[in-house]
Amino acid sequence: MANDNARNNHRLTLTGVAAAVALIIGGATLHYSHQVRAEQGPAPVEEATPQPVDVVVVAPTEIRVWHEFSGRLQAVDRVEIKPRVSGMISDVHFREGGKVSKDDLLFVIDKRPYQASSDRAKAALQEAEAEVALTRNELTRAKQLIKKKSVSKSQFDSAQSAHKAALAKVAAAEAELTQAKLNYEYAHVRAPISGRIDRAELTVGNLVEAGPGAPTLTSIVSTDQIYATFDVDEQTYLDSVRRQRDGQLPVELRLAGDGDKVYHGVIHSFGNQMDATTGTIRARAILDNTDGALLPGMFADIRLGAADKSKLLLISERAVGTNQDQKYVYVVTADNEVAYREVKLGRSVDGQRVVLSGLDAGDKVMVNSLLRVQPGTKVQPVANVDTGGTEPGDAQS
Repeated sequence: MANDNARNNHRLTLTGVAAAVALIIGGATLHYSHQVRAEQGPAPVEEATPQPVDVVVVAPTEIRVWHEFSGRLQAVDRVEIKPRVSGMISDVHFREGGKVSKDDLLFVIDKRPYQASSDRAKAALQEAEAEVALTRNELTRAKQLIKKKSVSKSQFDSAQSAHKAALAKVAAAEAELTQAKLNYEYAHVRAPISGRIDRAELTVGNLVEAGPGAPTLTSIVSTDQIYATFDVDEQTYLDSVRRQRDGQLPVELRLAGDGDKVYHGVIHSFGNQMDATTGTIRARAILDNTDGALLPGMFADIRLGAADKSKLLLISERAVGTNQDQKYVYVVTADNEVAYREVKLGRSVDGQRVVLSGLDAGDKVMVNSLLRVQPGTKVQPVANVDTGGTEPGDAQS
């Protein structure tokens, strides 16, 4: 028991000695370390590498400004075919919904009565011409006899009057024959224009009456060209007419759901007054119906272009930030520092915006990095080709 206590006391003594030695060595080492650092001076502070950011150099771009509207198509020419003579329809000579050319035969109204009238008029004309020949001979003899005083003046006057009456009968007979020929021609109903024809409203065997209440047999609309009508706001109208060149304001048209096909044309006319209720004016464009697919009554998306191209500054939508109602961008200065710049923007250009103020040509505008930097930050600008999906030369409102 006494031996165990002695051993424990010995262990405690050794532990205390070891701890004291460790404190002495540690203090000496710490002192040496502070002494070395004091001699070497403070450690250098590493400078942060400037963050790379994508920038686009703003440059004037030549574009044509386009304004978008919705409109409806109208036929350039539309004709309702009505009978000009009465009778029974005996023939129909067209395919419904097909294309016809000018002067194509469409309907035939029973022509026999009109052929008979024409024959009678011819006979009447021949009779009148024979009477003219007879009265001419009598007048010639009367002239010879009156010189010899073999006939009285009243007999001469009668011969002269009879000849004039015969001439009048010829004129009337000629007029009757002309009308008979016209009626016979009108019995053959022909297309007055080329285009697409509608269905036959009346078919073979139906009786038709000419005149103010004549029924519509069918209708034809022209197809080579077509009108597009739409309402233009006052400012667009003013911009368009003031920059108009030789009456040529370009127009592009697309049908809803058929965006790949574009039809091209020009403005045909503007209305003669502004609608006070809507503040718009009616515009009419004329376009080539190249594939014949455009039909009157269709709705269409219409783009009205400026008369010529303009040089404008454009920036990507992705470079623009919003601070309440203010638009801004970050530009990189000549010292490679980020600067805040308020901008005023105009119409959209397929993913880009027209810059009205706040930027100059040559400014380096940041894109894709607005949330990673702050004004005054040092950055490393990296050139970025960013068109925003724009096709050169197109700008739309």
